[in-house]
Amino acid sequence: MYFAALLARTEDGWEASDTELDDVETLSDLADLAREASPDEDTVLVLIEQEDAWFGVVRVDGEDDPRIYVSDAAAAARSAYGELLLTDELLGREPGADDGPDLDALNLDGTEDGESEDDKEEEGAAADAVPHSPVGDREILDDLGIGEKELRALDADDALSSIAEALGASEVLETVR
Repeated sequence: MYFAALLARTEDGWEASDTELDDVETLSDLADLAREASPDEDTVLVLIEQEDAWFGVVRVDGEDDPRIYVSDAAAAARSAYGELLLTDELLGREPGADDGPDLDALNLDGTEDGESEDDKEEEGAAADAVPHSPVGDREILDDLGIGEKELRALDADDALSSIAEALGASEVLETVR
């Protein structure tokens, strides 16, 4: 189960809105969606979680490039929403590099599921190329009162609530949950 919300900082505090990510195809689309939530170019946080697996924070400050933090890159890599956040730069790869299996070179052997054992091993190796650890900007929330140590210590199952509580926005986040 996924949950995604926008938290926009205003002069009156934080405003929350739930958001559908079905039409978001790229990180740029996600950043544009966040910018629309704050006409005054204030800070907007996009909070995404997959229950008990991983969470991500995307921070958009005006026209600056989005800053990203993902709690478990390998878990997020298995998610359509996580794939939005896991850019080559975030994973320390050359832009445009494809560390996945070469789909054109796969020799499908006609087994029931269409995969040979070698194909499965290649896919497993590609998944292992993504670390089972946090990636991204660990100082993404420092100026908002959540340091790197606190961020890394958050559990995926209650991270967004903990972040909202630290920001003084737990009530507004719960209204859209």
